[in-house]
Amino acid sequence: MQILPKLASLLALVAVCVPAQTSYVLPIKGYAKTSVNTVVFRGNSVVTNGNTQFTSFYDSLGKVVLAKRTLGSSVWEVKTTGFTGKVTDAHNSISIEVDGDGFLHMVWNTHSSRLFYARSLRANTLEMGDTVPMTKLHESKVTYPQFFRRPNGDLLFFYRDGESGNGNLTVNRYDLKSKVWTQLHSSLIAGEGTRSAYWEAHQDVNGVIHVGWVWRETSDVSTNHDQCYARSEDGGVTWKMSTGAVYTPPIKASNAETVYRIAQKSDLMNQTSIFGDEKSRPYIASYWTPAGTGIPQYQLVYNLGGGWQNMQITKRTTAYSLAGGGTKPVPFSRPQVVVDGSGDSVGVYVIFRDVERGSKVSLARTSNLERTPWSFTDIYDSTVNFWEPSYDPYRWKSDKILSVFIQNAQQGPNETAVEGTPAQVVRILEWDPKSRISGISKPSVRAENSGKRRVDALGREILPVFESIHPVENGRVGVMGR
Repeated sequence: MQILPKLASLLALVAVCVPAQTSYVLPIKGYAKTSVNTVVFRGNSVVTNGNTQFTSFYDSLGKVVLAKRTLGSSVWEVKTTGFTGKVTDAHNSISIEVDGDGFLHMVWNTHSSRLFYARSLRANTLEMGDTVPMTKLHESKVTYPQFFRRPNGDLLFFYRDGESGNGNLTVNRYDLKSKVWTQLHSSLIAGEGTRSAYWEAHQDVNGVIHVGWVWRETSDVSTNHDQCYARSEDGGVTWKMSTGAVYTPPIKASNAETVYRIAQKSDLMNQTSIFGDEKSRPYIASYWTPAGTGIPQYQLVYNLGGGWQNMQITKRTTAYSLAGGGTKPVPFSRPQVVVDGSGDSVGVYVIFRDVERGSKVSLARTSNLERTPWSFTDIYDSTVNFWEPSYDPYRWKSDKILSVFIQNAQQGPNETAVEGTPAQVVRILEWDPKSRISGISKPSVRAENSGKRRVDALGREILPVFESIHPVENGRVGVMGR
């Protein structure tokens, strides 16, 4: 009669050891002398339409590679295109999206340069047409392309028109029926010729679009300041503050909703991440240095309906000063944030990379933002150097699975490549928070790494989870209104 208790104990142990993630490795390696494949502002690096997932990256020769797979399968269909990019400049990343008819749209190789845009020849194919304009308006100085698929299948396309310290946020719309792009806003957020808004945007499950941004006064990143916010509930036509007050575009420094005041020279990074939960409540993840400390910390600025709040996520100990122009080899990445706000509590997950954790793919999480301390997990236990997180927004919306683009990457200062760096493996890592046992409160034992590649029955790579618990005491550090 002792067999059943022992069996139950064994099954419980097996359940605890079930990996929370699966890795889908691409058959072609990615360019890694810069972080062009792994910058945080790729919008998007990976997307799902129906049961098909698409991704893109530059190969070792700087050619654009497109790939797709059926969800649950480890087999990728891959197409090396004839398109190329200036991969020594990490701004020239690739952004993709799939419209409601299944056509793939792509923009690449844009850093204050002309628009490079192409669309697939047929639905659900990797065969792309020629480079074409979108609207022929404001397409000569394009940077930071980002697509969104609307609930009706239309697309939105956000980009900066201009240059560092002097640029405007421009918004285009693609009509699925006519297959024509039009310009909604030539200058939704205006730099007025003296500054630029470095923005991040997200479309939530209700179709509400959230935009957060910091102002930069010059090309020097140390002039970044203040966290601002706007939202649209009608597909990008009308924009509001969090209070419901309607903006009259263009939004400028004089009329923008400043949700958290951050001074210049605070090591505030531009273009981090924003998220809207199931109730369309906004969350902005970033980092900056609290006054008088000299040490940048990851921060969360959010509004649950009672005003804007700021919570410090980390207790970092390494000093760093952010200044100058161009791409920086920063020892910690800009974060991405996703939220599960469907229940009574708000679960928040922040993905990042930090030299203090060995420059791995790390995740900070709290199951209840108002009550539970932050814990920290490495969801990919290999060094990724200057990788930054980007993920599939549709996998999280539909299944609450983090599907993350991962590639080890180097980065030199001021748009320089780290010569001698070989091409690196590209993978999509899927992490499922539901597969973890919520009752575990102590750090898990580090699994021994034999160096052998483990695979499941479908041939998918299985990776171990490494977890440690580091509560942040009194993490909420302030409350601010508009």
